[in-house]
Amino acid sequence: MDLRKLKTLVDLVSESNISELEITEAEGKVRIVKAAPTPFAGPAMQQYVVPMSAPAAAVVEAAPAAASAPAGKIIKSPMVGTFYRASAPGAKPFVEVGDTVKQGQAVCIVEAMKILNEIESEVDGVVKQVLVENGQPVEYGQALFELE
Repeated sequence: MDLRKLKTLVDLVSESNISELEITEAEGKVRIVKAAPTPFAGPAMQQYVVPMSAPAAAVVEAAPAAASAPAGKIIKSPMVGTFYRASAPGAKPFVEVGDTVKQGQAVCIVEAMKILNEIESEVDGVVKQVLVENGQPVEYGQALFELE
């Protein structure tokens, strides 16, 4: 197979949403597989190194305190994507800290595969804290807002 044609096929796979392409021609067979993306390691993830000879109590002490986790009602991301507080750049955010939120009210947008998905609150409450920065990637089940 021509090297230019092969490079074009590799570029096609890397720029598209397909993960695998297989082509059979008279000259031979080519299979191109896109590598799986590595998971996002956000700032909330921390790594702890504990020597193997340390007692089990040392491992428990190295873990972050549970008090750092949000304690109120939580609005979580239903998908992987990019978090946006407003419907457009420069627009007013859907909610601010101190705003009252009703069940079913749109609170943000998560963009996934070029589709803007409005995320609605599943609970009533007052926004206590916004847990994600605008434009940051979010994971499935990641806490977005804490409500009181």
